[in-house]
Amino acid sequence: MRRRLSAIALLASLALAATAQICAAAPLPAAQGENQNALVAKAQAALDAKQWPDAEAALKQLSASEPRWEYFEALGAAQFNQGHYADSLNSYQRAIDLAGKSASPAAIGQMYTTIGNANLKLKKNDAAIAAYNKAAALSPNPAIAYFNLCATMFNMGQPAAKTVPACDKAIAADPKKADAYFVKGSVMLGQATAGKNGKLTAPPGTVETLKQYLVLAPDGAHAKDVKEMLDFLK
Repeated sequence: MRRRLSAIALLASLALAATAQICAAAPLPAAQGENQNALVAKAQAALDAKQWPDAEAALKQLSASEPRWEYFEALGAAQFNQGHYADSLNSYQRAIDLAGKSASPAAIGQMYTTIGNANLKLKKNDAAIAAYNKAAALSPNPAIAYFNLCATMFNMGQPAAKTVPACDKAIAADPKKADAYFVKGSVMLGQATAGKNGKLTAPPGTVETLKQYLVLAPDGAHAKDVKEMLDFLK
């Protein structure tokens, strides 16, 4: 039984291995010069068409001639979407450095979320966690940052005492985020103990948490795993 339970936990971990979403930059602001505005139009058209290499080339020219945080943010998005994660990190950090107080906390928070995603892709989990924490503190709707935080901690094997609070914050920010219940329930199930009769006893609230995933996502990607987890607790 314990071996089967471990297999389910492994499936859950693999299913959550990639929490990063393809990012899209905000519309580019106009530049000061006529030549630069031609580059803005070219870069925006490439971004809209998801032609990331063309967007990157135009944005590199644009940011070199007129370094604005918005252009570096867009450059970071184009690089991220090509899988150029290290370059993307550099561009986003440059954007944050240039932004100062001219960018809204929400915009900075979004950049930190993508920085976290890029670090996650580079398997720099500690750096990802640090970025997600910064994003959550700045974002008016921190559900994504907190969910990425709890999922990353789960995949790292962090203790429940650290992981569950992050999941709870994700749920508080978005009570309909089914995957947050899945991660939380998986973590709680990992704390289950077996009695002499072989029956598992999980922490209070585990069953309710897992069932809430099924309420929100009855046909979700983790529905089968959740049903198997619940069977172990019968």
